[in-house]
Amino acid sequence: MKKIILLQIETDKKNNYDSQCYNGLMNSSILSKLIKMTIQAGEIIMKFRENSFDYAIKDDNTPITHADKASHEFLVNTLEELTPNIPILSEESSHIPFSVRQSWSEYWLIDPLDGTRDFIDGSPDFCISIAFIKDNYPTLGLIYSPFNKVHYYRLGNDPSIKVANKKTYKIITSKPKRWEKIVVGRYSNDNKGLKEHLKLKTNFETFKLGSALKFCLIAEGIYHYYPKFGRCSEWDTAAGVSILEGAGGRVVDLENKALKYNSNKDIISPAFRALA
Repeated sequence: MKKIILLQIETDKKNNYDSQCYNGLMNSSILSKLIKMTIQAGEIIMKFRENSFDYAIKDDNTPITHADKASHEFLVNTLEELTPNIPILSEESSHIPFSVRQSWSEYWLIDPLDGTRDFIDGSPDFCISIAFIKDNYPTLGLIYSPFNKVHYYRLGNDPSIKVANKKTYKIITSKPKRWEKIVVGRYSNDNKGLKEHLKLKTNFETFKLGSALKFCLIAEGIYHYYPKFGRCSEWDTAAGVSILEGAGGRVVDLENKALKYNSNKDIISPAFRALA
């Protein structure tokens, strides 16, 4: 984090570089590098899969494995090489106070292993989640499933894309025709807000899935709705928000407002609804 703070002193130089860097992000060249990076990070994660039961509990009561740490280190080092003057906020970063973060107009927001509990339990529902935030909004979203070797991404205002088996597909949401398919977190059974919310729904069935892959599967029309009432951090949602919106969906808080990033002292997303 010392590198980030020192770079902020050279304001004029940094702003000029950041502007050039942001413009450079919106092209296929940087995308191909990000895809290659996530494939490599996915290979690192999969090497730890057999020993996923070896984990610790962090101060926020969430688990962390050697795979989280190794993926974090690789992604941060690679992004620092690709975009040297762009700040990086990762789930596994050391604490960065809001007094520092609030001056960031753009930065990388990453979850090096989203769905750690799923990873520990042997589920394939984990992913790597990377977003580029500009002016409190994710302008690039990239999610990679190491188990399935599938990418989902969106660049700027372009449509969202799925890459699987070396084939590229434009993805689009679908509206429920009769039964609404609602996807919820695998560990959401005891969430009181979710239970009360579902009591208001009719003609639906629920499915359980881990990580930010829920956004992606709504984006490609498999599910229709993802309500989230439990604790959720900004790195859990940003890339998924970009991808779902690029497929025709939307993500709003309980006041029907779009989610904003890096606008509060904490890094917790509000309760939200992700809709096709």
